[in-house]
Amino acid sequence: MNANPLVPIRGRIIKIVQETPDVKTFHVSTTGGEKPFAPKPGQLAMLSLPQAGEAMFSITSQGPNHLELAIKEVGQLTGALHQVEEGQECGIRGPYGNGFPLDYLKGKDLLFIGGGIGLAPVRSLINHCIENRAEFGKMYVVYGARSVADLVFKEDLFENWPKVENMEVYTTIDRPEEGWTGHVAFVPAYVEELGFKPMTTITCGPPIMIKFVLQALARMGFNDADVITTLEMRMKCGIGKCGRCNIGSLYVCLDGPVFTLEQLKKLPPEY
Repeated sequence: MNANPLVPIRGRIIKIVQETPDVKTFHVSTTGGEKPFAPKPGQLAMLSLPQAGEAMFSITSQGPNHLELAIKEVGQLTGALHQVEEGQECGIRGPYGNGFPLDYLKGKDLLFIGGGIGLAPVRSLINHCIENRAEFGKMYVVYGARSVADLVFKEDLFENWPKVENMEVYTTIDRPEEGWTGHVAFVPAYVEELGFKPMTTITCGPPIMIKFVLQALARMGFNDADVITTLEMRMKCGIGKCGRCNIGSLYVCLDGPVFTLEQLKKLPPEY
């Protein structure tokens, strides 16, 4: 990180993957071809484009010389990002946030639940667990989207992850589609249908999905301290100075974005 934490590193977008009609994954290196920094799973990066702006995004994975950020086109900056081509220079700074509690997760069976682009931060942890497979117990992934076209990271979902030892992957879409032979249901209903026994759970997705997933997990007897999620708040500085992402006395950019359900229940309902 630069001495001034608000000054970005000069980066370059070296690869762009079209995940869905409105989601692209950007592989970002420094202009010297190195990884900008080494984040923990669940941490964040501030990405900027000249003349377009700067915003915080989840880091969905990383390689030896790059970080990967999956970004949905929803506004001015993300719209500009979706127009750039490989080779475009950008700014990047970080890492920010606490990341997932890796030591706490070691040795445990893990249930990952994602919806839509919410799989992006969860994927960073899934990939870490796969790379360090012996340190974690059995792994289950339940992921859904509105349609087949909206399923992100299809290569991981249908080719890479199902081959991992002691790992099961369940996908679903909201409504039937011609040619889709997989499951059809909303994610919370599918989680209950699968009937998992209580275990440590990591979930991220649209707020409405999270709301009903948490209700489903409560009915299934899951412990609040073992349900982990990530919050998406508007973050401006990333270092706890601007006050854009505070919830009560906590800052999502510093104390989060990863919280347990037990922690969230003690915070004001401002998220």
